[in-house]
Amino acid sequence: MPAYHARNDLLKDRVILVTGAGDGIGKAAALSFAAHGATVVLLGKTVKKLEKVYDEIVAAGGPQPAIYPMNLEGSGPEHYAELAATLDREFGRLDGLVHNAAWLGSITPIEHYPADQWLRVLHINLNAPFLMTQALLPVLKKSDSASVLFTSSGVGRKGRAYWGAYAVSKFGIEGLAQVLADELENNTAIRVNCINPGATRTQMRAIAFPGEDPQTLPTPADIMPAYLYLMGADSRETRGQSLDARDYMTRIL
Repeated sequence: MPAYHARNDLLKDRVILVTGAGDGIGKAAALSFAAHGATVVLLGKTVKKLEKVYDEIVAAGGPQPAIYPMNLEGSGPEHYAELAATLDREFGRLDGLVHNAAWLGSITPIEHYPADQWLRVLHINLNAPFLMTQALLPVLKKSDSASVLFTSSGVGRKGRAYWGAYAVSKFGIEGLAQVLADELENNTAIRVNCINPGATRTQMRAIAFPGEDPQTLPTPADIMPAYLYLMGADSRETRGQSLDARDYMTRIL
């Protein structure tokens, strides 16, 4: 697949919410979307990190972003309803939603997996994206072309030993995205897809693979062409797909 090159104004006047926007891939997505004209809603649990991303966007001359602090682990339907009401009131619509926030949990055999961690991983990685998307659908439907992007993983396509709840949560994300894409394809302007970032230079990757040299991996910024493609108008006909971010990279290590 040829590398994707986004035009500078690809996301002009679009409103896009990114979860886990304080660092890693979420931060890179927020910065990239803003650089291409989007007003980005930065959602995460650590306000200081979100404020730093906010400042970087403003310093670079991007549209003024918004900060929405939220801890997915402790949030329920009422919190997502409040989020939807706020976005509707402030922006009148939502053009994009990137589910990036996730928790790795333990890398351990199922036999020994701590039950409390299992429930926590499934809540943050699967239940929270479901609840948030469900609450935001009415606001997404007000867009002329909305994109919902779920973050998947290679272990969410083929299970691997010891990946436990994380792998199961990503299998669930793949299924949720397929069901939702099929439901929305013919009666809305909302497209739903999954993206697998692949091995990327992030803190989560370093925890999962402590012996790996991070310098051998692409950075979050390197894989942003895929995110731009799936958020912009060039992917209007792409629905219900699970794509690999590396296929769209403009730089290959």
